[in-house]
Amino acid sequence: MSGTSGIEWTDVTWNPVAGCSVATAGCTNCYAMRMAARLQAMGHPKYDGTIRKSGKRTVWTGRVNVDPSSLNDPIKWTRGKRIFVNSMSDLFHEDVPTSFIQQVWETMENCPQHQFQVLTKRPERMAKLFAVGDLPKLAQVWIGTSVEDEAVCNRIQHLVSISGMTRFVSFEPLIGSVGPVNLVGVHWAIVGGESGPKSRPMMLEWVEEIEAACRLAGTAFFFKQWGGRNKKAAGRELRGQTYDEYPHDLVV
Repeated sequence: MSGTSGIEWTDVTWNPVAGCSVATAGCTNCYAMRMAARLQAMGHPKYDGTIRKSGKRTVWTGRVNVDPSSLNDPIKWTRGKRIFVNSMSDLFHEDVPTSFIQQVWETMENCPQHQFQVLTKRPERMAKLFAVGDLPKLAQVWIGTSVEDEAVCNRIQHLVSISGMTRFVSFEPLIGSVGPVNLVGVHWAIVGGESGPKSRPMMLEWVEEIEAACRLAGTAFFFKQWGGRNKKAAGRELRGQTYDEYPHDLVV
């Protein structure tokens, strides 16, 4: 499933993997679980078996399906785009074969016209694959990790251990303070509140402490949204303005 995205910091999504499993508290109200439930109900084969009912909720089963048929999608897009890789899964999930991750990387290597944004909640596996030489470092690939509160800030250390790459952190859904977070070595930070019917609130002070850490480290700051049940109504202004910063020398 690939297509134009409504996500503010990207142009399109590309999903060569479907399905996931809950990792930490930030996964509780995952939008991808809700979307996967609809796609599974519609009979979309990529999402078969990825979702189950748990009381009134739909949750990941832990099953992950790879989709070789989608591997060449970015090659068909001749005009340069920002591409969010696996908005509906996690490329570095433990059940995604290393050989398939390498196939995804090969596609990205063959598409220098694009910028690929690879976001994972499992940066330790990503760092290991780089360390042993299973993945090449590519200028057109940005690597990132998700951090929802202070409890998972250790993910940042795994991320910044990967040298020679553009690195970013998505503080979304931000459900708690990240404390005195160190963003040295992080090129870009995205901040956003949780959205949807059971969304948890995001406090202004949590946002401002991340912004302060960005200014201290020279990290580009992107404020995505306040979130809530109606994220459009809540908007994406912070103190009366929008923050759409990108790493300056890497803007498409």
